[in-house]
Amino acid sequence: MTAARPPRLADFDLARWMSQRLDSVESALGRWVGPAGSLPPSLAEPMRYAVLDGGKRLRPLLVLAACEAVQGHEAAALRAACAVELIHAYSLVHDDMPCMDNDVLRRGKPTVHVQFGQASAMLAGDALQALAFELLTPDDAEVPPPVQAQLCRMLARAAGGQGMAGGQAIDLAHVGQRIDALQLHEMHRLKTGALLLASVQMGAVCGQPDAQAMAALSEYGRTVGLAFQVVDDILDVTADSHTLGKTAGKDAAQDKPTFVSLMGLRQSQNYAQELLSQAQASLRQSGLSETRALQALADKLVNRAF
Repeated sequence: MTAARPPRLADFDLARWMSQRLDSVESALGRWVGPAGSLPPSLAEPMRYAVLDGGKRLRPLLVLAACEAVQGHEAAALRAACAVELIHAYSLVHDDMPCMDNDVLRRGKPTVHVQFGQASAMLAGDALQALAFELLTPDDAEVPPPVQAQLCRMLARAAGGQGMAGGQAIDLAHVGQRIDALQLHEMHRLKTGALLLASVQMGAVCGQPDAQAMAALSEYGRTVGLAFQVVDDILDVTADSHTLGKTAGKDAAQDKPTFVSLMGLRQSQNYAQELLSQAQASLRQSGLSETRALQALADKLVNRAF
């Protein structure tokens, strides 16, 4: 099949698109995360603190954009978007704890363990992880059971040993050690990229994409996932803590391997632009006619407001 001509981004208002989708996501998270009276306050409060009123919601936006690209099931996509964000939030809660990265600032405010104590932070993270899968399996028929199963499998794989948790284990094992480019790519493919890839794939399976579209969207997700980490490494050395909403310079201070430490700043910046071009090329190969949101999100990510 001939590659589809990409829609004109000049005609697409990303800010408006994001505002509308984020309103839906924030409203849903507010309803589903620790609603009043549903949980002990000592658990509900840190859960809501970890999730609400912070974060750029890139992963939920990718879910919704991919769903729209394949004209998928909107209710399923909203649940998937929130589930991905809960997994992301739980991972941050745990990663920030003294036994892991020992950070005190996240999303512009004290980390959960600083605000509520380590025990409460650990339990809040555990509960957020469980809630993510509960959202994907509603009691009613809002999400068809086959789609529920696909979404749960994708999210579990992205979050577990073959994804985010496995990448974090590699990261911790290589603090202060030299690693090559292949090892660094593999670490971030798992630690950061797996959940971003899953976000795109979960949005896609809320519809019925053909094999060509699914393969192209998956390649887009893999490329965007890698680009996100390259840019994150760049910002760690070029931005301040206020801009980032988290501690700047942390990777260098902890002697962690990064793309900047391995490739240098200029080459890392060039690499991010190459990855953006690859992501856009994947969308052109998808055969899908409405990929402007995915295109614009990739451009925003690399050129970077996330």
